[in-house]
Amino acid sequence: MVTGSRRQFLKTTALSTAAAAAVAGWSLPNVALAADKSGLKLGIQLYSLRGYKDVTVALKHAKDLGFEQVEFYSGMFPLDSTPEQIASIKKQVADLGLSISAHGVNALTKDDKANRKVFEFAKAAGIRNITVDPTPDSFESVEALVKEFDIRVAIHNHGPTHRYYNKAIDVLRAIENRDPRIGACADLGHFIRSGEDPTQVVRLLAGRLFGVHLKDFAEMTNKTKGVILGKGHLNVAAVFDAMVKTKFPSDGALSLEYEENPSDPLDDIRQCVQVARDALKQMG
Repeated sequence: MVTGSRRQFLKTTALSTAAAAAVAGWSLPNVALAADKSGLKLGIQLYSLRGYKDVTVALKHAKDLGFEQVEFYSGMFPLDSTPEQIASIKKQVADLGLSISAHGVNALTKDDKANRKVFEFAKAAGIRNITVDPTPDSFESVEALVKEFDIRVAIHNHGPTHRYYNKAIDVLRAIENRDPRIGACADLGHFIRSGEDPTQVVRLLAGRLFGVHLKDFAEMTNKTKGVILGKGHLNVAAVFDAMVKTKFPSDGALSLEYEENPSDPLDDIRQCVQVARDALKQMG
């Protein structure tokens, strides 16, 4: 339920618009040490590593880059995976000392049978957060499944051209008066494209924010270029501070998502991790 200042916000307004060198892979596990002080666990949306077709290779890179968590997408962990395939992925993740924070982005519609399959997959895989793109007519089905499975769903925004979820207000309107396990995965890069301040978005979604995609863009316009964290309109330290102050859940999904240079993204991702690590150190 949206109350207080946020309810007033919903009635009256939308959110106002308001370099780090690459480091060697061996040094990046220090991210975990810095994260311990803030309670935030830095993960990666594996779409960032989509150029590596073999999930085993992608997971190894995620570990070497210093991440603690991975957020899968269907290209690397299909919803129709067999029990044997699910067990294999879970073992690979655990053997690397990683955990699975979320899976998405998954479409949800009024088709309750199809929605149930997503939840059944998440339960079998031990996934707490499902990142979703639900249609407005899906919520009766989704809410019932959330209650049945005790799994969170987090609505993902896709920027100015998204048919339903452009700005934070659109997400808040969708989840108002719904089960508290129905919330948001804030893609901060897409909110930048929508002309919104990422730190304000985190504050506004307080209590219903279950996922964050760390992403930065050069301009606050629809068509723009992805950049290394902090080189565009993302204040990483301020975002982390807002996440801590608004009590982002310890089992939420904080995922770097870097979409540029898919064939060879590792150096760029290392730079992003360094920026995130420096921001986490400021939390100490």
